[in-house]
Amino acid sequence: MIQTEQRKAIVMGATSGIGLEVVKVLASKGWQVGIAGRRSDVLQQLKDEMPQVVADQSIDITRGDATMQLQQLIDRMGGIDLYFHSSGIGYQNPTLDADKELRTVETNALGMTRMVDFMFNYFAQRPDQEGHIAVMSSIARTRGLGAAPAYSATKRYVSHYLECLSQLCTIRRLHHIHLHDIRPGFVRTPLIADGNRYPMQLDPERVAQSIVRGIERNRSVITVDWRYRLLVAGWQLLPRWLWVRLPVATQR
Repeated sequence: MIQTEQRKAIVMGATSGIGLEVVKVLASKGWQVGIAGRRSDVLQQLKDEMPQVVADQSIDITRGDATMQLQQLIDRMGGIDLYFHSSGIGYQNPTLDADKELRTVETNALGMTRMVDFMFNYFAQRPDQEGHIAVMSSIARTRGLGAAPAYSATKRYVSHYLECLSQLCTIRRLHHIHLHDIRPGFVRTPLIADGNRYPMQLDPERVAQSIVRGIERNRSVITVDWRYRLLVAGWQLLPRWLWVRLPVATQR
C-alpha cells in the first residue's frame, strides 16, 4: 500500500487515453499529479482545469533528453511516489509497413526502457522511500498477434522487462521498489479508433479506477477485467503449433 500522507505521482502519456483517465482518478483521490506528454497545449489545459495537477512537462520519450526533462518535472514536484508510464503506440499492420513497426518499437520498447530505467535508478538511490513504477502492457503480450506484430511483441517486452526488474529488486535487496504490470484488454480510447471492430471494449474511466486500485493495493500484475483474465488463461493453454494457425484478427 502507498501510505504517504501527501501522495505524488507523475503520469507519462497523460494527454489522452488511459493516461488521461488515470490522471483524473488520481486527482479525485487527492494525489498531487505531475503530467507529461508531447502535446504541451493539452498539458496546460489539464493543469488549468484540475487543481491537483501541480506541474507539467512536454516530453517525447523517444528523445535522448527525455530523462533530463523528467528529472526537471520531479524537481518541481519535490519528489514522487509513483511513476505511471502510459506512453505507447500501436497499429494493426498485416502489410508490415516498416515505418509503423519501427515507430512502435522505438516508442514502446526503447522509449519505455529509457524512462523506466531512469525511474528505477531514481528510487534505488532513495532506500528510505517507497517507490512505485507502473507501466502499461496489454493482454496482447500473451501471444504473438500476426495482425499487430510490433505491438504485441513490444508489449511482451514490457511485461518481461518488468519481471526482470522485479527480480533485480530481489538481487539488489531493493524491497522498497514496487513494479506494476498493467494488462488491459481493448479499451475505448483513440488507440483503437482505427476503423477496426474490437470486441469486449472497456470503458476507460472504469479501467483507470481498476488500475489505480490495483496499484494502491500493491498488485504486481493488474489484468483488466475478469473477462480478459479468462480469455488470457485460454490463450495460454493453446500450443504454439495451433496458435499460429488461428486467423486471430479484428475485422473492419
